[in-house]
Amino acid sequence: MANTKDSASSSVRHTLIGVLIVAAIALGLFGPLIGLKTEQNMDNELVLLFRPWHALAAILAAVVGYLIIKAVKAAAEKRAATATTTKPAAAPSALAKVLAPGGLTFVIVYPLLVILLAGVGGIPKWVDNFGILILIYVMLGWGLNIVVGLAGLLDLGYVAFYAIGSYSYALLALHFGWSFWLCLPVAGILAAFWGILLGFPVLRLRGDYLAIVTLAFGEIIYLVAKNWKDFTGGGAGISAPRITFFGIKFDGTPDGFAAWLSWLLSSITTTFGFDPVTIAPAPWYRTVFLYYVIVVLALITAAVTLRLRRLPVGRAWEALREDEIACRSLGINTTSTKLTAFACGAFFGGLAGAFFGARQGFVDPEGFKFIESAIILAIVVLGGMGSLLGVALAAVAMQGGTEILRELDFLKNIFGQDFKPELFRMLIFGSAMVIIMLWKPRGFVSVRQPTAFLHEKKAIGSDNVKEGHG
Repeated sequence: MANTKDSASSSVRHTLIGVLIVAAIALGLFGPLIGLKTEQNMDNELVLLFRPWHALAAILAAVVGYLIIKAVKAAAEKRAATATTTKPAAAPSALAKVLAPGGLTFVIVYPLLVILLAGVGGIPKWVDNFGILILIYVMLGWGLNIVVGLAGLLDLGYVAFYAIGSYSYALLALHFGWSFWLCLPVAGILAAFWGILLGFPVLRLRGDYLAIVTLAFGEIIYLVAKNWKDFTGGGAGISAPRITFFGIKFDGTPDGFAAWLSWLLSSITTTFGFDPVTIAPAPWYRTVFLYYVIVVLALITAAVTLRLRRLPVGRAWEALREDEIACRSLGINTTSTKLTAFACGAFFGGLAGAFFGARQGFVDPEGFKFIESAIILAIVVLGGMGSLLGVALAAVAMQGGTEILRELDFLKNIFGQDFKPELFRMLIFGSAMVIIMLWKPRGFVSVRQPTAFLHEKKAIGSDNVKEGHG
């Protein structure tokens, strides 16, 4: 009984100390950011205004968040202590079995839902800024997942292959007049070639040293693109032509997609004795067309990744991730294994880059900074390394979340009409990421289906794998 009381008093004491530490950190962080504000008076002088209630609200939110995290961790530890030591491997939930086909169906009908709910005027925002952008990062995350999630090679310069794909498309289309569909595989092959070139110098590197070299490679590509003005256009960038489909232009011109669709529908209706149909040209046709192009590219990436994982090369990647020494002792050629991982991941990064250049119609180096590599890596880690479904969910959460957080005008009702919520968008999002990683340290999806199994196929639970691997 005395031990129970001592344990309870010790827990309360540690909780109070943690609350004080969190409150002190929140005061130091939010005090200057939220509690102070400068305004210009009638004499053009800056006046410092104190807003203690705003800072107090932020501190209370931080303390409440700390208490929630502590309660969740305590409950998890209690469940782990009461569980048996030899529990069976976790099986995929019914939600996970339904989520993949349900999500694919939603992705296919998403533009139609946008048109029904928000009208044609909502397409630029919800299809372009949300749908296409999220799918680009899904594809990039799946490409990097081959290198980091399957092969266990930490790559901080993945944005370099993204840039190579974009510039390959823009330069080939500009100087040789190639179409997007011809440039697309060439851009992927060129990116894969550079992935192999990157793989050779880092064959003996692992962990932090590999991360440093790949980070340097990404910065080299960015600096070359920015300073080689005669080739890449430098900071001014270069233009990239828009995508056509067998010569059909998806734009608002009268001879574009609208004219072709009108001809097709009129041919059908006149055959059955009805009047011809005329479709008015509209610029949003291009947005919807680009959306379905990136959907197809992302599905190809997922299908190839799943197939490669079941092949001997995919099993070699997973063996390399778990233990390189044991991998060599089994006779696996680690050199070719690493190079194929870099090449395959870079190939899909190049495809995504080519599409990005075609979507933008303009390529410049500012879109390929290190922050992009950090975002893609965060998507892979947050989703669960090696999990396609987890990476897709993380891309939706990160990119969709950052865009949704732009709509924070309701906070003005709490902090006043002079409050600018867009200034705290990344702060809120970063705090949410920290909470998620504390709650799910192995990512959204930490249960994996093995590629090889004996007698019975079972999922591998997160408790049965090494931290950071799986």
